[in-house]
Amino acid sequence: MTLSPGAAHRPVSIAALGECMLELQGQAFGELRQTFGGDTLNTAVYLARCGGSALRVHYATALGDDSLSSGMLERWSTEGVQTGLVQRLPGRLPGLYLIELDAGGERRFHYWRGQAAARSYFETATTALEEQADALDALYLSGISLAILPPSGRERVLALMAHMRAAGKLVAFDNNYRPRLWESVADARYWYGRAFATASVALITADDHQALHGLPSLDAAVSAAQALPVEEVAIKRGALPTWVGGDAVWHEVATETVPRVVDTTAAGDSFAAGYLSQRLRGAAAVDAAAFGNRLAARVIQHPGALIPRDAMQDLLA
Repeated sequence: MTLSPGAAHRPVSIAALGECMLELQGQAFGELRQTFGGDTLNTAVYLARCGGSALRVHYATALGDDSLSSGMLERWSTEGVQTGLVQRLPGRLPGLYLIELDAGGERRFHYWRGQAAARSYFETATTALEEQADALDALYLSGISLAILPPSGRERVLALMAHMRAAGKLVAFDNNYRPRLWESVADARYWYGRAFATASVALITADDHQALHGLPSLDAAVSAAQALPVEEVAIKRGALPTWVGGDAVWHEVATETVPRVVDTTAAGDSFAAGYLSQRLRGAAAVDAAAFGNRLAARVIQHPGALIPRDAMQDLLA
């Protein structure tokens, strides 16, 4: 992984690309708590918290010109996330989702996102993200980032990834596979294959990789992920140790046992933030994975995608 010249003397700059939605937490027809969330936005917030003055974190998406979109922008800024790459589209709205939890803290999602503004981010001739790519040190996106875009938008994302990687920048792709967002499994496999071929870092949730490729076991998914054409790969397996490595050299990194799982929302998103925040500051991949696991363990002990900052303050020292 090579950062651009001068990165050691200024904050390292990373952009996360994707969609943030309004989030409702609770039971249908019961008491609901309103906040916001989305896989890459969650990662951006945790990156900003973990990076402090060493990282400058941008979020690239499209929102409407409504008060809800304005409220999200204000809250992102409060978290230290830069919003200069956000496009405001007149008359559009952000997406919405409801999270219901079972007794074990597992989630069930209900989405209203078909007309969300984020889907139209690449419908202009150029975007702030593309225009400012050369000033960035890293790019982070997920399978969901690709899934919500039309094919023309996906092509522009892949071109951006290729441009940044050719310039020696870190390009991280998180697999986050959600079948309902894709027209077919074959379509998803096609775009994922191209993204993996373009990324320099792959962050893999093993059961998502298993589902995407119809593999018979988690072990088979791990083996398939280890064979990806990506120079650096981190493979998450829930409570099992994380695999990290590349070029046939692999290490297991233990996860942390927690007394009680409250909510698994953003477990993978926070791992990605912890991992990348350390790698972008020069930590070894094994140490970065250990920190990512530590942060994820803290996040799943609290409700919601974004836990209170003071609940993780000791990790930021």
